[in-house]
Amino acid sequence: MSRAALVLTLVLSASPAFAQSFLPQATAAAPVSSKPPQTTDDTERMSIRGFIWGSVKLLAVEHAVRIAFQPKTRAELGGPFWSDYIRSVKAPKAWEDGDPWIVNYVGHPIHGAAAGFIWIEQDPTSRKPQIGLGLDYWKTRARPVIASALYSIQFEIGPLSEASIGNVGMHPNTIGWVDYVVTPVGGMAMLVAEDALDLFFVRWVEQHTTNRVWRACVRMIFGPARLMANLALGRAPWSRDARPLDWR
Repeated sequence: MSRAALVLTLVLSASPAFAQSFLPQATAAAPVSSKPPQTTDDTERMSIRGFIWGSVKLLAVEHAVRIAFQPKTRAELGGPFWSDYIRSVKAPKAWEDGDPWIVNYVGHPIHGAAAGFIWIEQDPTSRKPQIGLGLDYWKTRARPVIASALYSIQFEIGPLSEASIGNVGMHPNTIGWVDYVVTPVGGMAMLVAEDALDLFFVRWVEQHTTNRVWRACVRMIFGPARLMANLALGRAPWSRDARPLDWR
């Protein structure tokens, strides 16, 4: 199986809604709705299980991409798992980790924000306020940032991490503090930026066009972290809470 086919297979398996929207159906089926089947009343509770399951599926997609496109990751898949994993878990001694700039300062904030959006979609309190200068909005973004930091630690040195899958850290100069800091901090900035773009730009576009394809593309282009979170939660990548594509 080619690398691209491997990644596509894992993405489709992690997101049934995405798969249904692209794969041919033997019989007529209801179209994929971009509105998740959920309520936002006061009786709804935070779903820790939903956050953990969504995070695991996000991890599966990210590690699939690493295995498919990083020769250094595939080179370390052999050997004794636990002893190599233990040897790989260590405190960084430098800021940089040898990865390209775009990986550390663009890729990691996006995946940190994706973890934050997974938390937000499982927490009714965090979904309610729109972006603004008020304290209500910023208080609801504190817990997603904490969730993003925990996700980052697990991604770096947890049981399903770069240290265990690919043994990042076993060799010198392959780990740095940059990932631990930039993922949650940059993730917070990315999350707020996507909130602002969705409110002030994406909604404006949707009010000026009825083309569903164009609307879906704008949502995905200007919301890459939310796109990843939607896939991890089994939703269409363009999904928005309470806003189907025909929203005006």
